[in-house]
Amino acid sequence: MRSVVVVGNPKPQSRTRAAAENLLAQLGLPAPEVIELSDLGPGLLGWGDPAVKEAVALVQSADVAVFASPTFKATYSGLLKLFLDQFAGGTGLAGVVAIPFMLGAAPNHALAPDLTLKPVLVEIGGICATPGLYQLDSSFLEDPALAAWTARWAPVITALTDSSGRTSSS
Repeated sequence: MRSVVVVGNPKPQSRTRAAAENLLAQLGLPAPEVIELSDLGPGLLGWGDPAVKEAVALVQSADVAVFASPTFKATYSGLLKLFLDQFAGGTGLAGVVAIPFMLGAAPNHALAPDLTLKPVLVEIGGICATPGLYQLDSSFLEDPALAAWTARWAPVITALTDSSGRTSSS
């Protein structure tokens, strides 16, 4: 099974990345391939950049992809938006189980993954069968909500990837 983390934090090696990798580990999934969108830089501003195309293809080949972003002004980062715009509407994430995940400083933005990021992932064809996950950046490693979320949703993610037909070839 192939898992990918897309990190929409402008700062490389961020807590956003660590939290997303921790989420996949808690789900019992293999170590992910990580796309640091900050590494793609200005290539995200247009169409046809080879490194961006390669990153898009990597996500499209995944069984599970976590789309991770810090919370800026109650929504996901512009960097992540630029990347998501590279995917075709309706089919860009076909067959990919997509998990909207956001990290923030305060609990008052806890609905942001479901209200802002999840609709975009669905629009580009992602399978978003779970609620999004929001964690506080100050306590994501000790957050008991993560254990509850993974206990509830890991079986769903497993069932979706087992039935996708993609796991045996990835």
